[in-house]
Amino acid sequence: MTFAIRSFFALVIAAMAQTAWASGDSTRYFLTDTSVATFHLQLTTITQYHPAFYAEYSGRNSLSPNAEEATSVTSTIFSGIRLWRGASFYFNPELAGGNGISSVTGIAGFVNGETPRIGDPASTITIARAYLQQTFALSNNGEEHLADAQNQLAMDVPRDRFTITIGKYALSDFFDNNSYSHDPRGQFENWALMENGAWDYPANTHGYTYALTLEAKMGDWSARASTAAEPTEANGPMLEYRDGAHGETVELEHRHNLSGDSGVVRLLLFNNTADMGNYDLVLSNPKYDTNVVNTRQYGRNKYGFGLNVEQALATNIGTFMRVGWSDGRNETWAFTEIDRTATLGFSFNGTMWKRDKDVAGIAGVMNGLSDDHRRYLAAGGYGFIIGDGALDYAPETIVEAYYLIVFTDYFSLTADYQFVANPAYNADRGPVNVISVRAHVGM
Repeated sequence: MTFAIRSFFALVIAAMAQTAWASGDSTRYFLTDTSVATFHLQLTTITQYHPAFYAEYSGRNSLSPNAEEATSVTSTIFSGIRLWRGASFYFNPELAGGNGISSVTGIAGFVNGETPRIGDPASTITIARAYLQQTFALSNNGEEHLADAQNQLAMDVPRDRFTITIGKYALSDFFDNNSYSHDPRGQFENWALMENGAWDYPANTHGYTYALTLEAKMGDWSARASTAAEPTEANGPMLEYRDGAHGETVELEHRHNLSGDSGVVRLLLFNNTADMGNYDLVLSNPKYDTNVVNTRQYGRNKYGFGLNVEQALATNIGTFMRVGWSDGRNETWAFTEIDRTATLGFSFNGTMWKRDKDVAGIAGVMNGLSDDHRRYLAAGGYGFIIGDGALDYAPETIVEAYYLIVFTDYFSLTADYQFVANPAYNADRGPVNVISVRAHVGM
């Protein structure tokens, strides 16, 4: 099975590369490049509070049942420069500090989407992204203009094109996008709403990795594939790419129009290989001391899929949904401890109530675990995000609602509420109410 999965991903990446080279001298279809550099920045703070809640017991990775408050801060510079025709380089220094409630433990669908970028409560500066991007034409079927934006030079590019991206970045920059539910700096804050929770995508503690991504866009279709470095330990800061440690992702996207309203369907497949522990093995032998870390071995893998749909319902209303599944036999390695997920939500533009730039959203999440993962936690095992020392299993269910108020083109405030039933899949704890205030500066 592992060999078949790896072969499939290798064939997809090779086929996309072959398509690019077969396009020949396609750069002649580019219009004039319209900018030589881009520069943007952002600053986001999120302060969250939850009151005390009932907990029959707590463990090492439990959300504290006592009232608590936490604040996270991130600031990013998005810079880019034109290198030659169709090529650009992007560089993003990032400052991150603060913390999440209970030091980012105790909820699988964690409530603050900015905390993956925080590896240390003290403010530290890291290089979030540094990558090269090259675009080729796949046909002479006209051009389209890409406006200046974060990590996007203003340029005219072929409508049908092939893009190579190599360097350091977040895989979620290119995969599992969603117009209504993808950005914790301006949309939903929950981890399971900014990405597909079951996609244990390769990343270090801050959420970034070294990767190669190939993308082909033809008409209403896009296909993208990547191979990326994995952390050297679960949720670790260091990365490695070697035999037995790498992650592959493939996504197919189709854009459509229903009665004049736009929509997108995306199908994502992934396979991660790393020095993972095995849940069944740790429970089968007392020598492993109910600690999955003691069973780690290179070459173990986790595979799964995600379906991502977005659809405009009217000029000012949109809906979205995601479902995801992973096999969940080996330990969670990089993102969060979710093996099954389903989300559904709605986004409302403020034009409806004469606040053109404001946005309101509401969504529901249901997360679950594989049988092996569930038995491991019930036996007293711990992952890197959750573990109460025991488990009365129930699906982790979350409802999030937010209202974003735009004061100027550069500044917004968001009020956010999240209700979490069965945090960390435990019916013996919760429910939890989390209240947030988010401030965002972007230019």
